[in-house]
Amino acid sequence: MDKQNRVLVVGGGAAGLSAALRLGDAGIPVLLFAKRALQESSSAYAQGGIAAVMTASDTVESHVQDTLVAGAGLCERAAVEFIASQAAESIQWLLERGVGFTRDGESHELHLTREGGHSERRIVHASDATGAEVMRALERQVRANPLIEVNDHCIAVDLLTAAKLGIPGDNRVLGVYALDIRSGAVKTFAASAVVLATGGASKAYLYTSNPDTSTGDGIAMAWRAGCRVANMEFMQFHPTCLYHPQAKSFLISEAVRGEGGLLLLPNGERFMDAHDERGELAPRDIVARAIDYEMKRGGYDSVYLDISHQPADFIKEHFPNISARCAEFGFDMTAQPLPVVPAAHYTCGGVMTDLSARTDILGLYAAGECAYTGLHGANRLASNSLLECLVMAAAASDHIITSRAHERKSVVALPEWDESQVSDPDEQIVVTHNWDELRRAMWDYVGIVRTNKRLERAQHRVRLLQEEIRDYYSNFRIDNNLIELRNLVTVAELIIESALRRKESRGLHYTQDFPDALPGEGVPTVMDPAD
Repeated sequence: MDKQNRVLVVGGGAAGLSAALRLGDAGIPVLLFAKRALQESSSAYAQGGIAAVMTASDTVESHVQDTLVAGAGLCERAAVEFIASQAAESIQWLLERGVGFTRDGESHELHLTREGGHSERRIVHASDATGAEVMRALERQVRANPLIEVNDHCIAVDLLTAAKLGIPGDNRVLGVYALDIRSGAVKTFAASAVVLATGGASKAYLYTSNPDTSTGDGIAMAWRAGCRVANMEFMQFHPTCLYHPQAKSFLISEAVRGEGGLLLLPNGERFMDAHDERGELAPRDIVARAIDYEMKRGGYDSVYLDISHQPADFIKEHFPNISARCAEFGFDMTAQPLPVVPAAHYTCGGVMTDLSARTDILGLYAAGECAYTGLHGANRLASNSLLECLVMAAAASDHIITSRAHERKSVVALPEWDESQVSDPDEQIVVTHNWDELRRAMWDYVGIVRTNKRLERAQHRVRLLQEEIRDYYSNFRIDNNLIELRNLVTVAELIIESALRRKESRGLHYTQDFPDALPGEGVPTVMDPAD
Protein backbone atom coordinates (compact mmCIF):
# COMPACT_ATOMS: atom_id res chain seq x y z
CA MET A 1 0.00 0.00 0.00
CA ASP A 2 1.26 3.47 -0.94
CA LYS A 3 1.63 5.04 2.50
CA GLN A 4 1.45 8.60 1.17
CA ASN A 5 -1.36 8.04 -1.32
CA ARG A 6 -3.99 6.55 1.00
CA VAL A 7 -6.99 7.57 3.05
CA LEU A 8 -7.13 6.99 6.79
CA VAL A 9 -10.53 6.14 8.20
CA VAL A 10 -10.64 6.55 11.98
CA GLY A 11 -13.48 4.51 13.45
CA GLY A 12 -14.88 1.04 12.93
CA GLY A 13 -18.65 1.60 13.12
CA ALA A 14 -21.22 1.92 10.35
CA ALA A 15 -19.85 5.25 9.06
CA GLY A 16 -16.24 4.08 9.11
CA LEU A 17 -16.87 0.73 7.42
CA SER A 18 -19.15 2.33 4.82
CA ALA A 19 -16.57 4.97 3.92
CA ALA A 20 -13.73 2.45 3.79
CA LEU A 21 -15.73 0.06 1.62
CA ARG A 22 -16.85 2.71 -0.84
CA LEU A 23 -13.28 4.02 -1.18
CA GLY A 24 -11.81 0.53 -1.48
CA ASP A 25 -14.38 -0.42 -4.12
CA ALA A 26 -13.32 2.69 -6.06
CA GLY A 27 -9.71 1.48 -6.09
CA ILE A 28 -8.42 3.79 -3.35
CA PRO A 29 -6.14 2.30 -0.67
CA VAL A 30 -7.54 2.68 2.86
CA LEU A 31 -6.13 2.21 6.34
CA LEU A 32 -8.94 1.80 8.87
CA PHE A 33 -8.41 2.23 12.61
CA ALA A 34 -10.76 0.71 15.18
CA LYS A 35 -9.94 0.97 18.85
CA ARG A 36 -11.75 -2.25 19.70
CA ALA A 37 -12.91 -5.23 17.66
CA LEU A 38 -15.22 -4.02 14.87
CA GLN A 39 -18.28 -5.65 16.45
CA GLU A 40 -17.81 -3.54 19.62
CA SER A 41 -18.75 -0.21 18.07
CA SER A 42 -21.93 1.65 19.05
CA SER A 43 -23.34 0.83 15.61
CA ALA A 44 -23.32 -2.86 16.46
CA TYR A 45 -25.57 -2.15 19.46
CA ALA A 46 -28.24 -0.30 17.45
CA GLN A 47 -31.49 -2.20 17.84
CA GLY A 48 -34.22 -0.20 16.11
CA GLY A 49 -33.34 0.32 12.46
CA ILE A 50 -32.84 2.80 9.64
CA ALA A 51 -35.45 5.41 8.73
CA ALA A 52 -36.21 5.39 5.01
CA VAL A 53 -39.22 6.09 2.79
CA MET A 54 -39.88 2.75 1.12
CA THR A 55 -43.62 2.75 0.30
CA ALA A 56 -45.90 4.67 -2.05
CA SER A 57 -48.02 5.85 0.88
CA ASP A 58 -45.03 7.57 2.50
CA THR A 59 -43.07 10.59 1.22
CA VAL A 60 -39.63 12.06 1.71
CA GLU A 61 -41.30 15.35 2.66
CA SER A 62 -43.15 13.54 5.47
CA HIS A 63 -39.84 12.15 6.74
CA VAL A 64 -38.37 15.64 6.50
CA GLN A 65 -41.25 17.17 8.46
CA ASP A 66 -41.05 14.53 11.20
CA THR A 67 -37.32 15.24 11.53
CA LEU A 68 -37.86 19.00 11.67
CA VAL A 69 -40.54 18.66 14.36
CA ALA A 70 -38.36 16.39 16.50
CA GLY A 71 -35.41 18.77 16.05
CA ALA A 72 -37.37 21.59 17.74
CA GLY A 73 -36.51 24.33 15.27
CA LEU A 74 -32.76 23.71 15.08
CA CYS A 75 -32.45 21.34 12.12
CA GLU A 76 -30.94 22.70 8.92
CA ARG A 77 -33.54 21.91 6.26
CA ALA A 78 -31.00 21.43 3.46
CA ALA A 79 -29.26 18.73 5.48
CA VAL A 80 -32.54 17.04 6.41
CA GLU A 81 -33.74 17.01 2.80
CA PHE A 82 -30.41 15.73 1.48
CA ILE A 83 -30.11 12.88 3.97
CA ALA A 84 -33.78 11.83 3.83
CA SER A 85 -33.68 11.82 0.03
CA GLN A 86 -30.70 9.45 0.04
CA ALA A 87 -32.26 6.94 2.45
CA ALA A 88 -33.80 4.49 -0.02
CA GLU A 89 -30.57 4.39 -2.03
CA SER A 90 -28.62 3.64 1.16
CA ILE A 91 -30.94 0.73 1.98
CA GLN A 92 -30.44 -0.64 -1.53
CA TRP A 93 -26.64 -0.35 -1.12
CA LEU A 94 -26.83 -2.36 2.09
CA LEU A 95 -29.03 -5.00 0.48
CA GLU A 96 -26.47 -5.40 -2.30
CA ARG A 97 -23.81 -5.99 0.34
CA GLY A 98 -25.70 -8.80 1.97
CA VAL A 99 -27.53 -7.16 4.88
CA GLY A 100 -30.40 -9.44 5.87
CA PHE A 101 -33.22 -7.07 6.74
CA THR A 102 -36.46 -8.52 8.14
CA ARG A 103 -39.06 -9.33 5.48
CA ASP A 104 -42.84 -9.54 5.69
CA GLY A 105 -43.88 -13.17 5.92
CA GLU A 106 -46.49 -13.00 3.14
CA SER A 107 -45.29 -10.41 0.64
CA HIS A 108 -41.58 -10.84 1.35
CA GLU A 109 -41.29 -7.05 1.12
CA LEU A 110 -39.11 -5.30 3.67
CA HIS A 111 -40.91 -5.22 7.01
CA LEU A 112 -41.31 -1.65 8.26
CA THR A 113 -41.92 -0.71 11.87
CA ARG A 114 -42.73 2.64 13.47
CA GLU A 115 -40.96 4.56 16.21
CA GLY A 116 -41.61 7.66 18.29
CA GLY A 117 -41.84 10.90 16.30
CA HIS A 118 -42.51 9.17 12.95
CA SER A 119 -45.88 9.67 11.28
CA GLU A 120 -45.49 6.52 9.16
CA ARG A 121 -44.06 3.04 9.34
CA ARG A 122 -40.67 3.61 7.69
CA ILE A 123 -38.11 1.87 9.90
CA VAL A 124 -36.22 -0.78 7.96
CA HIS A 125 -34.79 -3.26 10.43
CA ALA A 126 -33.18 -6.63 11.00
CA SER A 127 -35.39 -7.99 13.76
CA ASP A 128 -34.32 -6.07 16.91
CA ALA A 129 -30.60 -6.19 16.15
CA THR A 130 -30.24 -4.02 13.03
CA GLY A 131 -26.83 -2.60 13.88
CA ALA A 132 -25.31 -6.02 14.49
CA GLU A 133 -26.59 -7.30 11.14
CA VAL A 134 -25.36 -4.22 9.24
CA MET A 135 -21.96 -4.50 10.90
CA ARG A 136 -21.73 -8.23 10.17
CA ALA A 137 -22.30 -7.71 6.46
CA LEU A 138 -20.05 -4.64 6.13
CA GLU A 139 -17.21 -6.18 8.13
CA ARG A 140 -17.25 -9.23 5.89
CA GLN A 141 -16.96 -7.03 2.78
CA VAL A 142 -14.28 -4.79 4.30
CA ARG A 143 -12.05 -7.68 5.33
CA ALA A 144 -12.39 -9.22 1.87
CA ASN A 145 -11.26 -6.04 0.09
CA PRO A 146 -7.50 -6.18 -0.64
CA LEU A 147 -7.24 -2.38 -0.69
CA ILE A 148 -8.50 -2.01 2.89
CA GLU A 149 -6.10 -2.64 5.76
CA VAL A 150 -7.80 -2.96 9.17
CA ASN A 151 -5.88 -1.97 12.29
CA ASP A 152 -8.15 -2.91 15.16
CA HIS A 153 -7.22 -2.29 18.79
CA CYS A 154 -5.56 0.91 17.56
CA ILE A 155 -6.66 4.33 18.85
CA ALA A 156 -5.88 7.67 17.21
CA VAL A 157 -4.14 10.11 19.55
CA ASP A 158 -4.09 13.34 17.56
CA LEU A 159 -4.27 14.75 14.05
CA LEU A 160 -1.16 16.00 12.28
CA THR A 161 -1.87 19.20 10.35
CA ALA A 162 0.06 21.82 8.44
CA ALA A 163 -0.77 24.43 11.09
CA LYS A 164 0.58 22.25 13.89
CA LEU A 165 3.84 21.76 11.99
CA GLY A 166 4.16 25.46 11.17
CA ILE A 167 3.76 24.96 7.43
CA PRO A 168 2.50 28.16 5.74
CA GLY A 169 -0.58 28.25 3.53
CA ASP A 170 -3.90 26.48 3.92
CA ASN A 171 -4.26 24.27 6.93
CA ARG A 172 -4.41 20.66 5.72
CA VAL A 173 -4.51 17.33 7.48
CA LEU A 174 -1.34 15.30 6.96
CA GLY A 175 -1.93 12.19 9.05
CA VAL A 176 -2.41 10.96 12.60
CA TYR A 177 -0.55 9.69 15.60
CA ALA A 178 -2.09 6.39 16.72
CA LEU A 179 -1.47 4.04 19.64
CA ASP A 180 -1.29 0.29 19.11
CA ILE A 181 -3.12 -0.74 22.27
CA ARG A 182 -1.57 -4.22 22.36
CA SER A 183 2.06 -3.15 22.01
CA GLY A 184 1.80 0.28 23.63
CA ALA A 185 3.69 1.90 20.73
CA VAL A 186 2.60 5.22 19.23
CA LYS A 187 3.19 5.39 15.47
CA THR A 188 2.94 8.09 12.82
CA PHE A 189 0.65 7.49 9.85
CA ALA A 190 0.73 9.81 6.84
CA ALA A 191 -2.37 10.23 4.70
CA SER A 192 -3.75 12.10 1.71
CA ALA A 193 -7.11 12.46 3.53
CA VAL A 194 -8.62 11.48 6.88
CA VAL A 195 -12.22 10.51 7.61
CA LEU A 196 -13.25 10.80 11.27
CA ALA A 197 -15.99 8.28 12.09
CA THR A 198 -15.36 7.89 15.79
CA GLY A 199 -18.90 8.08 17.19
CA GLY A 200 -20.23 10.14 20.06
CA ALA A 201 -19.34 11.01 23.64
CA SER A 202 -22.05 9.49 25.84
CA LYS A 203 -19.37 7.85 28.00
CA ALA A 204 -18.95 11.28 29.58
CA TYR A 205 -21.99 10.32 31.64
CA LEU A 206 -22.24 7.81 34.46
CA TYR A 207 -25.12 5.90 32.85
CA THR A 208 -25.08 5.30 29.11
CA SER A 209 -26.69 2.91 26.65
CA ASN A 210 -23.50 2.70 24.61
CA PRO A 211 -20.31 0.62 24.87
CA ASP A 212 -16.99 1.93 26.15
CA THR A 213 -16.04 3.22 22.69
CA SER A 214 -18.19 6.38 22.95
CA THR A 215 -15.48 8.67 24.32
CA GLY A 216 -15.65 11.64 21.93
CA ASP A 217 -12.26 10.97 20.34
CA GLY A 218 -12.92 12.48 16.92
CA ILE A 219 -14.66 15.56 18.33
CA ALA A 220 -11.79 16.25 20.73
CA MET A 221 -9.07 15.66 18.13
CA ALA A 222 -10.79 17.90 15.58
CA TRP A 223 -11.28 20.64 18.20
CA ARG A 224 -7.60 20.52 19.18
CA ALA A 225 -6.69 20.70 15.49
CA GLY A 226 -8.75 23.88 14.98
CA CYS A 227 -12.20 22.70 13.79
CA ARG A 228 -15.41 24.33 14.93
CA VAL A 229 -18.01 22.27 16.77
CA ALA A 230 -21.74 22.93 17.13
CA ASN A 231 -24.70 22.06 19.38
CA MET A 232 -22.72 20.09 21.93
CA GLU A 233 -25.32 20.87 24.63
CA PHE A 234 -27.78 18.48 22.98
CA MET A 235 -27.05 15.08 24.49
CA GLN A 236 -29.89 12.66 23.91
CA PHE A 237 -30.89 10.46 26.81
CA HIS A 238 -32.59 7.28 25.68
CA PRO A 239 -35.74 6.94 27.78
CA THR A 240 -35.67 3.17 28.30
CA CYS A 241 -32.61 1.29 29.45
CA LEU A 242 -33.17 -1.83 31.54
CA TYR A 243 -32.81 -1.07 35.25
CA HIS A 244 -30.80 -3.90 36.80
CA PRO A 245 -27.42 -3.82 38.58
CA GLN A 246 -25.87 -6.27 36.08
CA ALA A 247 -27.62 -4.95 32.96
CA LYS A 248 -25.10 -2.24 32.12
CA SER A 249 -25.88 -0.33 28.93
CA PHE A 250 -28.74 -2.61 27.86
CA LEU A 251 -31.20 -0.56 25.85
CA ILE A 252 -34.86 -1.47 25.34
CA SER A 253 -35.54 -0.37 21.77
CA GLU A 254 -37.94 2.45 20.99
CA ALA A 255 -39.62 -0.05 18.68
CA VAL A 256 -41.13 -1.70 21.78
CA ARG A 257 -43.18 1.47 22.31
CA GLY A 258 -43.77 1.64 18.57
CA GLU A 259 -45.44 -1.77 18.74
CA GLY A 260 -47.70 -0.84 21.64
CA GLY A 261 -45.48 -0.77 24.74
CA LEU A 262 -46.81 1.41 27.56
CA LEU A 263 -44.92 3.37 30.21
CA LEU A 264 -46.21 2.86 33.73
CA LEU A 265 -45.60 4.12 37.25
CA PRO A 266 -44.84 1.45 39.89
CA ASN A 267 -48.59 1.38 40.73
CA GLY A 268 -49.41 0.45 37.13
CA GLU A 269 -50.71 3.91 36.14
CA ARG A 270 -49.87 5.32 32.69
CA PHE A 271 -48.35 8.81 32.75
CA MET A 272 -47.18 9.82 29.26
CA ASP A 273 -50.57 11.20 28.16
CA ALA A 274 -50.27 13.81 30.92
CA HIS A 275 -46.99 15.03 29.39
CA ASP A 276 -47.68 14.89 25.64
CA GLU A 277 -50.68 14.15 23.42
CA ARG A 278 -48.58 11.60 21.49
CA GLY A 279 -48.15 9.55 24.65
CA GLU A 280 -45.50 6.83 24.41
CA LEU A 281 -44.80 7.82 20.79
CA ALA A 282 -43.61 11.33 21.66
CA PRO A 283 -39.99 12.14 20.68
CA ARG A 284 -37.26 10.87 22.96
CA ASP A 285 -36.46 14.17 24.67
CA ILE A 286 -40.05 14.51 25.85
CA VAL A 287 -40.29 10.90 26.99
CA ALA A 288 -36.95 11.00 28.83
CA ARG A 289 -37.85 14.25 30.58
CA ALA A 290 -41.25 12.84 31.57
CA ILE A 291 -39.65 9.74 33.06
CA ASP A 292 -37.06 11.85 34.90
CA TYR A 293 -39.85 14.06 36.28
CA GLU A 294 -41.98 11.14 37.45
CA MET A 295 -39.01 9.35 39.05
CA LYS A 296 -38.02 12.48 40.98
CA ARG A 297 -41.60 13.37 41.91
CA GLY A 298 -42.36 9.92 43.25
CA GLY A 299 -38.90 9.01 44.52
CA TYR A 300 -38.87 5.93 42.25
CA ASP A 301 -35.77 4.00 41.23
CA SER A 302 -37.36 3.34 37.83
CA VAL A 303 -40.59 3.35 35.86
CA TYR A 304 -41.90 0.38 33.88
CA LEU A 305 -42.29 -0.47 30.19
CA ASP A 306 -45.07 -2.97 29.54
CA ILE A 307 -45.83 -4.78 26.29
CA SER A 308 -47.14 -7.94 27.97
CA HIS A 309 -50.66 -7.21 26.65
CA GLN A 310 -49.43 -8.24 23.19
CA PRO A 311 -49.41 -11.97 22.33
CA ALA A 312 -46.27 -13.77 23.52
CA ASP A 313 -45.52 -15.04 20.00
CA PHE A 314 -45.75 -11.49 18.64
CA ILE A 315 -43.26 -10.22 21.24
CA LYS A 316 -40.77 -13.03 20.66
CA GLU A 317 -41.03 -12.66 16.89
CA HIS A 318 -40.50 -8.90 16.91
CA PHE A 319 -38.01 -8.70 19.79
CA PRO A 320 -36.15 -12.01 19.99
CA ASN A 321 -32.86 -10.55 21.18
CA ILE A 322 -34.39 -8.14 23.69
CA SER A 323 -36.67 -10.78 25.18
CA ALA A 324 -33.81 -13.30 25.43
CA ARG A 325 -31.50 -10.75 27.04
CA CYS A 326 -34.19 -9.69 29.53
CA ALA A 327 -34.74 -13.34 30.42
CA GLU A 328 -31.06 -13.59 31.36
CA PHE A 329 -31.77 -10.98 34.05
CA GLY A 330 -34.92 -12.73 35.24
CA PHE A 331 -37.53 -10.68 33.35
CA ASP A 332 -40.19 -12.21 31.10
CA MET A 333 -41.34 -9.33 28.91
CA THR A 334 -44.22 -11.45 27.57
CA ALA A 335 -45.72 -11.60 31.07
CA GLN A 336 -44.48 -8.63 33.10
CA PRO A 337 -43.42 -4.97 32.83
CA LEU A 338 -39.71 -4.16 32.54
CA PRO A 339 -38.08 -1.65 34.93
CA VAL A 340 -36.47 1.12 32.84
CA VAL A 341 -34.53 4.37 33.36
CA PRO A 342 -33.09 7.00 30.98
CA ALA A 343 -29.39 6.87 30.04
CA ALA A 344 -27.06 9.01 27.91
CA HIS A 345 -27.43 7.74 24.38
CA TYR A 346 -26.59 10.01 21.46
CA THR A 347 -24.49 13.13 20.84
CA CYS A 348 -26.52 15.39 18.54
CA GLY A 349 -23.73 17.96 18.14
CA GLY A 350 -20.22 17.45 16.84
CA VAL A 351 -17.60 18.59 14.35
CA MET A 352 -19.14 21.00 11.86
CA THR A 353 -19.27 19.71 8.28
CA ASP A 354 -20.88 20.60 4.99
CA LEU A 355 -22.97 18.11 3.01
CA SER A 356 -19.81 16.61 1.53
CA ALA A 357 -18.70 15.81 5.11
CA ARG A 358 -15.85 18.36 4.87
CA THR A 359 -14.62 20.03 8.06
CA ASP A 360 -12.73 23.32 8.48
CA ILE A 361 -9.42 21.57 7.69
CA LEU A 362 -8.62 20.59 4.10
CA GLY A 363 -8.62 16.85 3.59
CA LEU A 364 -10.34 16.17 6.93
CA TYR A 365 -13.85 14.72 6.82
CA ALA A 366 -16.26 13.69 9.58
CA ALA A 367 -19.24 11.35 9.33
CA GLY A 368 -21.71 9.79 11.72
CA GLU A 369 -22.23 10.67 15.36
CA CYS A 370 -19.00 12.67 15.71
CA ALA A 371 -20.21 15.15 13.07
CA TYR A 372 -22.67 18.01 13.08
CA THR A 373 -24.47 18.18 9.73
CA GLY A 374 -27.62 19.96 10.89
CA LEU A 375 -29.78 16.83 10.57
CA HIS A 376 -30.65 16.34 14.24
CA GLY A 377 -31.15 19.87 15.51
CA ALA A 378 -32.07 19.96 19.20
CA ASN A 379 -33.16 16.31 19.27
CA ARG A 380 -32.49 13.31 17.03
CA LEU A 381 -35.47 11.55 15.50
CA ALA A 382 -35.37 7.79 16.09
CA SER A 383 -33.49 5.72 13.48
CA ASN A 384 -32.00 8.75 11.73
CA SER A 385 -28.57 7.94 13.19
CA LEU A 386 -27.57 4.88 11.14
CA LEU A 387 -29.10 6.68 8.16
CA GLU A 388 -26.81 9.67 8.68
CA CYS A 389 -23.80 7.35 9.03
CA LEU A 390 -24.53 5.73 5.66
CA VAL A 391 -25.40 8.88 3.72
CA MET A 392 -22.56 11.04 5.00
CA ALA A 393 -19.97 8.26 4.64
CA ALA A 394 -21.06 8.07 1.01
CA ALA A 395 -20.83 11.87 0.71
CA ALA A 396 -17.29 11.91 2.14
CA SER A 397 -16.20 9.08 -0.15
CA ASP A 398 -17.75 10.73 -3.21
CA HIS A 399 -15.96 14.01 -2.50
CA ILE A 400 -12.61 12.29 -1.95
CA ILE A 401 -13.02 10.41 -5.22
CA THR A 402 -14.30 13.28 -7.38
CA SER A 403 -11.90 15.90 -5.97
CA ARG A 404 -9.01 13.44 -6.34
CA ALA A 405 -8.05 14.25 -2.75
CA HIS A 406 -6.64 10.75 -2.42
CA GLU A 407 -3.98 11.57 -5.01
CA ARG A 408 -2.39 14.33 -2.95
CA LYS A 409 0.95 13.05 -1.74
CA SER A 410 2.46 14.53 1.39
CA VAL A 411 5.87 16.04 0.74
CA VAL A 412 6.44 16.73 4.43
CA ALA A 413 8.50 14.48 6.67
CA LEU A 414 6.14 13.93 9.58
CA PRO A 415 7.71 13.91 13.05
CA GLU A 416 7.74 10.67 14.99
CA TRP A 417 6.10 10.47 18.42
CA ASP A 418 8.53 11.72 21.08
CA GLU A 419 8.66 9.79 24.37
CA SER A 420 12.12 10.97 25.39
CA GLN A 421 10.86 13.21 28.21
CA VAL A 422 8.24 10.93 29.79
CA SER A 423 8.27 7.98 32.16
CA ASP A 424 5.95 5.10 33.00
CA PRO A 425 2.93 6.23 35.05
CA ASP A 426 3.43 5.89 38.78
CA GLU A 427 -0.21 5.52 39.84
CA GLN A 428 -2.95 4.45 37.43
CA ILE A 429 -5.50 5.20 40.16
CA VAL A 430 -5.25 8.87 39.16
CA VAL A 431 -6.77 8.09 35.77
CA THR A 432 -9.44 5.82 37.26
CA HIS A 433 -10.42 8.39 39.90
CA ASN A 434 -10.59 11.26 37.41
CA TRP A 435 -12.68 9.16 35.01
CA ASP A 436 -15.19 8.39 37.76
CA GLU A 437 -15.31 11.97 39.02
CA LEU A 438 -15.91 13.36 35.54
CA ARG A 439 -18.78 11.01 34.74
CA ARG A 440 -20.51 11.57 38.08
CA ALA A 441 -20.21 15.35 37.78
CA MET A 442 -21.69 15.26 34.28
CA TRP A 443 -24.55 13.02 35.38
CA ASP A 444 -25.38 15.11 38.47
CA TYR A 445 -24.99 18.59 36.97
CA VAL A 446 -25.30 18.35 33.16
CA GLY A 447 -28.08 15.78 32.84
CA ILE A 448 -31.67 15.79 31.63
CA VAL A 449 -32.67 18.85 33.69
CA ARG A 450 -30.09 21.63 34.17
CA THR A 451 -29.59 24.95 35.95
CA ASN A 452 -26.86 27.55 35.55
CA LYS A 453 -25.65 26.81 39.07
CA ARG A 454 -25.30 23.11 38.31
CA LEU A 455 -23.52 23.87 35.05
CA GLU A 456 -21.09 26.24 36.75
CA ARG A 457 -20.30 23.61 39.38
CA ALA A 458 -19.61 21.08 36.64
CA GLN A 459 -17.48 23.57 34.74
CA HIS A 460 -15.32 24.25 37.81
CA ARG A 461 -14.73 20.53 38.40
CA VAL A 462 -14.01 19.78 34.76
CA ARG A 463 -11.43 22.58 34.53
CA LEU A 464 -9.61 21.20 37.58
CA LEU A 465 -9.64 17.78 35.95
CA GLN A 466 -8.32 19.32 32.72
CA GLU A 467 -5.27 20.63 34.57
CA GLU A 468 -4.57 17.31 36.28
CA ILE A 469 -4.95 15.34 33.06
CA ARG A 470 -2.81 17.80 31.09
CA ASP A 471 -0.04 17.41 33.64
CA TYR A 472 -0.36 13.62 33.64
CA TYR A 473 -0.41 13.48 29.82
CA SER A 474 2.75 15.61 29.60
CA ASN A 475 4.82 13.55 32.03
CA PHE A 476 3.87 9.90 31.54
CA ARG A 477 3.61 7.40 28.72
CA ILE A 478 0.10 7.28 27.38
CA ASP A 479 -2.29 4.37 27.17
CA ASN A 480 -5.79 4.06 25.77
CA ASN A 481 -7.43 4.90 29.13
CA LEU A 482 -5.56 8.18 29.38
CA ILE A 483 -6.26 9.05 25.73
CA GLU A 484 -9.98 8.47 26.19
CA LEU A 485 -10.12 10.37 29.47
CA ARG A 486 -8.30 13.33 27.91
CA ASN A 487 -10.82 13.35 25.06
CA LEU A 488 -13.82 13.00 27.34
CA VAL A 489 -12.74 15.92 29.52
CA THR A 490 -12.33 18.07 26.41
CA VAL A 491 -15.77 17.14 25.16
CA ALA A 492 -17.34 17.58 28.61
CA GLU A 493 -16.04 21.14 28.72
CA LEU A 494 -17.54 21.79 25.27
CA ILE A 495 -20.91 20.39 26.39
CA ILE A 496 -20.96 22.55 29.51
CA GLU A 497 -19.86 25.75 27.76
CA SER A 498 -22.44 25.20 25.00
CA ALA A 499 -25.16 24.63 27.61
CA LEU A 500 -24.24 27.84 29.43
CA ARG A 501 -24.46 29.81 26.19
CA ARG A 502 -28.01 28.67 25.41
CA LYS A 503 -30.40 30.95 27.31
CA GLU A 504 -33.54 28.92 26.60
CA SER A 505 -34.95 25.41 26.84
CA ARG A 506 -35.14 23.64 23.50
CA GLY A 507 -35.24 19.98 22.61
CA LEU A 508 -32.77 18.00 24.69
CA HIS A 509 -31.48 21.07 26.54
CA TYR A 510 -33.84 21.86 29.40
CA THR A 511 -32.82 24.40 32.02
CA GLN A 512 -34.93 25.58 34.93
CA ASP A 513 -33.38 29.05 34.64
CA PHE A 514 -34.82 29.50 31.12
CA PRO A 515 -37.74 27.05 30.91
CA ASP A 516 -39.20 28.43 27.66
CA ALA A 517 -37.89 28.39 24.11
CA LEU A 518 -37.01 31.70 22.51
CA PRO A 519 -39.46 32.74 19.78
CA GLY A 520 -38.93 31.56 16.20
CA GLU A 521 -36.39 29.17 14.82
CA GLY A 522 -33.39 28.46 16.99
CA VAL A 523 -29.75 29.30 16.33
CA PRO A 524 -27.04 26.63 16.55
CA THR A 525 -24.44 26.97 19.29
CA VAL A 526 -21.16 27.23 17.39
CA MET A 527 -17.83 27.09 19.22
CA ASP A 528 -14.58 28.03 17.51
CA PRO A 529 -11.17 27.16 19.02
CA ALA A 530 -9.83 30.37 17.49
CA ASP A 531 -12.09 32.51 19.73
